[in-house]
Amino acid sequence: MSSENPKRSVFAGFAEVAKALGHPHRLEILELAAQGERSVEGLAEQARLSVANASQHLQLLRRAGLLASRRDGKRILYRLSDSSVLELTAALGRVAERNLAEVRELIGGYFREHDALEPVTRRELTRRLKDDLVTVLDVRSEEEFAAGHLPQAINIPLRELSRRLREIPKSREIVAYCRGAYCVLAFEAVALLRPRGFKIRRLEGGYPEWRAAGLPVIYRQNGGALVPA
Repeated sequence: MSSENPKRSVFAGFAEVAKALGHPHRLEILELAAQGERSVEGLAEQARLSVANASQHLQLLRRAGLLASRRDGKRILYRLSDSSVLELTAALGRVAERNLAEVRELIGGYFREHDALEPVTRRELTRRLKDDLVTVLDVRSEEEFAAGHLPQAINIPLRELSRRLREIPKSREIVAYCRGAYCVLAFEAVALLRPRGFKIRRLEGGYPEWRAAGLPVIYRQNGGALVPA
């Protein structure tokens, strides 16, 4: 056996993972699955795909080791296989930002146009939560919030934000978060609330990065009780 064969076999495995990442729908599915365990139907609805199309993408991601699945009655539930998948997608984002002009222009345009301020770091937010200095705003869906969220967070999905402004205290600093570094929900929340007089900043990353850092989260058990993790 040639000494090159083991290396080529390893590279073939790398290529399988890279192939699984090579579609924007699959990257979005990974972002959604990072929020917590989700059904095929739930992921399809959130990603605006047909169930059949979503199922094909999910199976490819599972075969590449990026997702794990389990059966719950008639449903198949998917989740990220482990936190290294977050590290992989984050590295992909960094490479794209540095080396693709189109990505740099989008980041410098849409994202920084909606919020040019530096985000709040996880360490800073941990300290400010301990001192009760901020209100944490989760602008993801109710289902994602129930699957897991930051301690003391209030949940107002972005689509409901403009009609629920009275629920947000103007006297306190607001820290908004959503699904991750490229999730637009928190950027949109900042763009909506800051002109209305709210003192608001975004959290660095999002819920998955907070959880992957080993920081405390709250999630809902099957019986409905909220418990720390």
